[in-house]
Amino acid sequence: MLWTIAAILVVLWLLGFVVFHAAGGLIHILLVIAIIVVIVNLVTGRKTL
Repeated sequence: MLWTIAAILVVLWLLGFVVFHAAGGLIHILLVIAIIVVIVNLVTGRKTL
């Protein structure tokens, strides 16, 4: 589930970077949040399906 959310946020970030350059700030924030969540998930070692 966490990987799906991270993948969606990465796709939205790429879309925002190419199409909606003005809204890039918000999408960059979402990307940073997704990366932090993935790192926390890897560090804690919990498995999610």
